[in-house]
Amino acid sequence: MEFIGRPEPPTGLRRALFRLPIGLYRARLGWLLGGRFLLLNHIGRVSGKVRQVVVEVVEHDRTDGGYVVCSGFGPDADWYRNLRATPEVTVEVGTRTIPVTAKPLTAEEGGEFMARYAPRHPKVAIRLVRFMGFRVDGSEADYRAVGRELPFVRLAPRG
Repeated sequence: MEFIGRPEPPTGLRRALFRLPIGLYRARLGWLLGGRFLLLNHIGRVSGKVRQVVVEVVEHDRTDGGYVVCSGFGPDADWYRNLRATPEVTVEVGTRTIPVTAKPLTAEEGGEFMARYAPRHPKVAIRLVRFMGFRVDGSEADYRAVGRELPFVRLAPRG
């Protein structure tokens, strides 16, 4: 694994494109994205206002209903920092809204999740890690190393 450099968060038109899936959820069409994505409703750490972002589900635990997501823009992503400040949030998956508590995972846990994600989605994984600023050889060890560098979060259902 080689670190190339952290990508800049999107601005302008690129930001608008990244935010398009939020409109699907607002129109009650989140089910079109299936279970691969979720809408994270979080609280701004400065403003106190509800903020939204659509993130890819790295893994879904069907036994307890929890989700694992990753901040591809690193620990400085606003949504990740907001979760650290206020971990009690809600997620929307399909047409369901679920109250969850966000728990940051350890670097080792992140490595394990990334190592499991890559073989399930090999084409997407190679593009994602490149987008996130890493170059990998495609091996499990390389994906595990990338996962140790990125912040992963478990979204555990409350109640």
